[in-house]
Amino acid sequence: MNIDEIAAKRFTTKKYNSNKKISEQHIKQLCNILRDSPSSVNSQPWHFFVISSTEAKQKILPGVSEFNHGRIFDASHVVVFCAKTDLSEEHMKAILDQEDKDGRFATAEIKQANDDGRHYFVGLNSKTPHDQFNWESKQVYIALGNLLLGAACLGIDSTPIEGFDPAKLDEILGLKSKGLSSVVIASLGYHADEDFNSKLPKSRLDEKQLFTFM
Repeated sequence: MNIDEIAAKRFTTKKYNSNKKISEQHIKQLCNILRDSPSSVNSQPWHFFVISSTEAKQKILPGVSEFNHGRIFDASHVVVFCAKTDLSEEHMKAILDQEDKDGRFATAEIKQANDDGRHYFVGLNSKTPHDQFNWESKQVYIALGNLLLGAACLGIDSTPIEGFDPAKLDEILGLKSKGLSSVVIASLGYHADEDFNSKLPKSRLDEKQLFTFM
């Protein structure tokens, strides 16, 4: 199946089969997809909580809107996408060191130019803490998009979830002390037979309304 056919076939799951679980191999692949997601100046301003145990699901439920409880509890896995509350020098150095280790710099001058460029763009988007978090959240949504399409390629259903209280979820997961804040959630698994959305035709605006070719 071509990737555009996979995208056309994909739907947002409304009800999960709680008895069907994602294999460890597929979870590893999905984590690799998240890890390999692009971000502005390779800032990687994120952290992902991958939740599968009954206890962990129950723990986060108070922070999730009630109408989404089933999509959390019955899913095989739940990913809480978080953004850093500050892009510290420690984080920036860790990125630079990893890039160096991975062989991205032919010379010390290229390495320095890369570091200078990243600091410039981070500063450009960090005039206030709100500005920085908003910018980081955009990067997190790139990772979300990667995950949703990647899951569909593996035959795994998914649900992006914004119906939750970020402040409450941050408190439950102790994110403030970790320098993180929750941005979005994605449930992963396999839809139940009675999932009404799996039987409905996909509906999108006509391409003439969406694209301008110049």
